[in-house]
Amino acid sequence: MDGFRARALIVACVVALGNLLVNAIPAAADDRHLVLEVYSAVMDRTIKVEVQRPADTSVPRPVLYLLNGADGGEGTANWDARAPQALDFLAGKDVNVVQPIGGMMSYYTDWRAPDPVLGVNKWKTFLTEELPPVIDAALGTDGNNAIAGLSTSGTSVLQLAIARPGLYRSVAAYSGCAQISDPLGYAFVRLVVSRGQGDSDNMYGPQHDPMWADNDPYVHADQLRGLNLYISNGSGLPGPHDTLDSPYALPGVDGLANQITVGGVIEAATDYCSHNLQTRLNALGIPATYDFTPTGTHSWGYWHDALINSWPVLARGLGLPQ
Repeated sequence: MDGFRARALIVACVVALGNLLVNAIPAAADDRHLVLEVYSAVMDRTIKVEVQRPADTSVPRPVLYLLNGADGGEGTANWDARAPQALDFLAGKDVNVVQPIGGMMSYYTDWRAPDPVLGVNKWKTFLTEELPPVIDAALGTDGNNAIAGLSTSGTSVLQLAIARPGLYRSVAAYSGCAQISDPLGYAFVRLVVSRGQGDSDNMYGPQHDPMWADNDPYVHADQLRGLNLYISNGSGLPGPHDTLDSPYALPGVDGLANQITVGGVIEAATDYCSHNLQTRLNALGIPATYDFTPTGTHSWGYWHDALINSWPVLARGLGLPQ
């Protein structure tokens, strides 16, 4: 794809994108579902963390950290509301599934400055330093971790794995964009953050600030060596989940039209990024599992499929049957 077409995709996406302490562990629907309230010292606030426990907890089990997209799971765009079948699938596995809730438009990273709208964002520190010891102690885990994320957090999971070597053994990125410091990637991140009324200058500074390259997974792809990697993306063309009767489609004719048009453009843009990451990893001799489908928009049905398809890769790092 040439630069002009790539830039057009990024611009079109923007038009459309819409001391740790566990304070409480109240039961949710049943004894396998918990909500932890975990205090983050670095952000000076309590973070809600949803947990799905394995059926058999008689021995220590590993952890899959499952991140949400741009809204941080605070609204209805989260795994519980939009792809519960994926959680049902994971319920049959011997794994603790941990979903932090919050971090809208933050890319789950450490921002250089507080944002007037989005507040203090130090998610990298929370997710890699503050949360894991709490989870390990509260759930009695076996110390093996994997992480998966979609859309904006498809970028984040790669950043987090690079930031804390050895924390995760498997990483799955669904419809993410690794490159953030080149002109196209920078434009994409800036415009996504702006959809939440945030200012990306508070994230990594103005364009060309070294912080952008310092946090670019594409630039630092060599540091992904040794991980079990799964990278997936659709082409942006309508597929099997882009129908009125699909349980994953946005409701109504208008919702479906938005999913096909807006979701198609966004997915085409992330597809461009994902193929660039494949080229980069191949050049570095770093193996990964790629799932590039000929159709598929930027929507939950495809992320449901990707999570299930990625299980053998995730399981490999968790020490579980594939």
